[in-house]
Amino acid sequence: MKYTLLLLSLFILVSCGSKEEKKKGFEYNRTQKEIKKANTTGGSEVPVDLSNKGIGPIKSMSFDDTIDQDLASKGEATFKQKCTACHMPARKLIGPAMSGIFERRSPEWVMNMLLNPTEMLKQDPIAKALLKEYNNVMMLNQNLSEEEARAISEYLRTL
Repeated sequence: MKYTLLLLSLFILVSCGSKEEKKKGFEYNRTQKEIKKANTTGGSEVPVDLSNKGIGPIKSMSFDDTIDQDLASKGEATFKQKCTACHMPARKLIGPAMSGIFERRSPEWVMNMLLNPTEMLKQDPIAKALLKEYNNVMMLNQNLSEEEARAISEYLRTL
């Protein structure tokens, strides 16, 4: 009987552990130094530059006044398949948030980053600054075609 009561009380003690829920998924905790720096610099050291066209095959590009919904749908599917491991539309993850990208970068720069990330990260000053800001986590070359990159760009316009 003593043994049974001891086991029962031990079971009750163990099962009454912490009520905190454990977080699931990826979480990046910034240091106090990073938080202070983000608060004083507006969250980014990377300048807005709409004149930089980047390094790659795209020398000139312009968007139509209206968004091509069919192309944007294809771009969304490709983005979800190849980009969401590191990028979210509205918040930072491993890489920057994509919402409002064309307010910070030229269409040519975005296309060249999609098509030629290795050379961009080596030579382009903005890409190098982004690399530094995101802890030297390099954007992988997804070997996108120009059509896929253009579709992703059209999707990014909808964010």
